[in-house]
Parts: sequence; structure tokens; C-alpha cells
Amino acid sequence: MKQIRQENLIYLAVWGLLFVAPMLSLYIRTLNDANLLFDWTEVFVVWRKFAVFLLLFLVHNFLLAPLLVHGHKRIAYFALVAAVLATFTVYQCTNRPKEGAHRDHRPPMEQMGRPAPPPFDRHDPHGRHRPNMPPPIMGEHDILAIVMLILMFGANLGIKSYFRNRDDRKRLAALEKQSLEQQLEYLRYQINPHFFMNTLNNIHALVDIDPAKAQETILELSKMMRFVLYEGDKRGVSLTKEMEFIRTYIKLMQLRYTEKVRITLDLPQDVPNRQLPPLILITFIENAFKHGVSYQRESFIEVKMKVVDERLHFSCRNSKADIPNQEKGGVGLANVRKRLNLLFEHKYTLHIDDTPDVYSVELVIPLEMGLEVRD
Repeated sequence: MKQIRQENLIYLAVWGLLFVAPMLSLYIRTLNDANLLFDWTEVFVVWRKFAVFLLLFLVHNFLLAPLLVHGHKRIAYFALVAAVLATFTVYQCTNRPKEGAHRDHRPPMEQMGRPAPPPFDRHDPHGRHRPNMPPPIMGEHDILAIVMLILMFGANLGIKSYFRNRDDRKRLAALEKQSLEQQLEYLRYQINPHFFMNTLNNIHALVDIDPAKAQETILELSKMMRFVLYEGDKRGVSLTKEMEFIRTYIKLMQLRYTEKVRITLDLPQDVPNRQLPPLILITFIENAFKHGVSYQRESFIEVKMKVVDERLHFSCRNSKADIPNQEKGGVGLANVRKRLNLLFEHKYTLHIDDTPDVYSVELVIPLEMGLEVRD
């Protein structure tokens, strides 16, 4: 509805200027020439010609153009336009003013003393036509009127197509946004069960090893569940909360392993007020614990984060276990890649280096301005 209103306002403004132009032109001429009077007859003659074009414009705008722009019926459109042009040509040629009809309509005062035009000489090559020859079927003004009509139809099609394409682009953008949100929601629903499945397995192992630590782990897990429930479905979460979530997760995982597993977490002390997508980093850390811990020899996991020029630099390195984890997985990492592509397109960098002994991840993503927290 808004599109139609804007389109009609453009047409109204253009046609309004066209109908005002003859009055303004005649008014300016009367100001410059004291002998010339403002004669509405001259204005009405021009308006009569404009009225024919306006009628044809309305027919084209409301009946013909929708066939091509909205209905894509090219054959019907061009056939009807050709019929309109043919009818207009016949009308233009049959309603041509007769000889003498174009005489000066200025007042007699101005015509007095004006020499009479010389008679036509049939041997004069500069004469309009020879007396013994009929006038041409189509004159110069007729051709000009037909060309103007074709240009008017073309301009009408251009404006209508512009608004149609703009509406289609808005609708496509809304569909893409809805599809993006649905894909991200689907990916989050896949990540969350996968994450809690691993965490509950850790708690199950701690129940037999150390019940006191198992209770502490449940408290830590409740903090993480609170983060996932209240923050995980948002488009952006504060960098401080995301770092706290990672710190809690690593603290929970440290309860399970002995000193043979060296876990290093390096987070910045001064965290800027920025946002990033929630749960975008935890999958890399999960994989480090799943595939990087060895019970036969010493192993390590190193997690580092820093902010440089409004971009988060995240790195995660881990040793590789002697016996690879045969647990079915890979869903989390694949989903992280999809989320990164959907959220950042080409604005992020992800480099994974998989050597026989060390697995490392380097991720750089842009950060959004965080919301100010008010008391």
C-alpha cells in the first residue's frame, strides 16, 4: 500500500507541473509584454492536448502496465500498446487543425499593422506545400506526439518496475533474515544438547571418584545452564559473560583431570564493552578436552583471548591423545563454521592447524558495540 501511494504521488506531482506550466508560461509572457493579455483560451488549448495524454497514461498505468510488470504477459501487453498507438495515430492525424487554425490568437491591438503573409507560390521550394498537392498524411507534430506517447509509456514502466523491484528486494531481504534466524536457532539447538551431553558425562565420572567435587560441579553446571537459557538465544552477548562462561567450563573440567593435564587460560584483565555471538567459542574448547587429553602421558590445553582493534583474537591449542576419541561427534565444529559463515560471511578468519602432535585453532572475529548497563 505504501509503495502504491509513493508511486501515485510521483505521477500526481509530474502531471500537476505539466498542467501548471502553460499558465505560468503565459503569465511570464504577459509580464514581459504589456500589450499581451492573459487569455485562458490559449491555456485551454494546451490543456486539451494534455488531457488526451493524461487519459492514455491512466489507461496504460492501471490497465496495460500491470500486465507486463505484475502479470509478465508480454504478448498481451505489446499487442494492446500497439493498438493504443495505432488508435492515437489515427486520432492525431484526423484531428489536425485546418489551414488558418494556427493563426495568432493575440489581441487585435497587437495584430494591427502586421503585414499580411505573402501568398504561397507553387514554384517556391520553401513553401509549406504546393496548392495543387494534398497535405501529407502525417506531419511533424504528429510524429513528435507519437514519440512523446511512447516515451511516456516507457517512463511509466520504468517507475512501476523500480517500485516493484524495490518491494521484491525488501521481501527477499525479510525472507533471508527469517531464514538466517531459523538456521541460527537450529544450530543453537544442536550445540546445546551436544555441550550438556559431554558435561553430564563428566559429572557422572566424578560421582564415583569424588562426590564432594561432583556437588561442586553441579553448582558450576547450574551457572552454565543459566547462561545458556537466558543468553544463548540472543544474537549477541557481552564479552564479559562469554569469558566468565568459558572460565566456569574450564574450572569444571579441571576437577576431572590430574596434574598430568596442564590447562592454561589466558584472558584479558580489562574487558571492553563489546558483544559477540553466544557459545561461538566453547565448541573449540570442548574438542580440545575431548581429543587432547591423554591418560598415558602428559598433555596440555592452552586457551588465549585478546581484543585488538575491535576484533577478538581467540586461540586454542591442545596436545593430541595417543588413542583418538572414537566418540561420534563433529556436529559442534561443523555448526560453528556454519554460524560463522552466516553471521560474519568474509569478515572473520579461521585457521586450523592439525599436526601429528598438536591441534591448534586461530579465530579472529569482529566485535559489536555492547549495550551500556545502567543502574
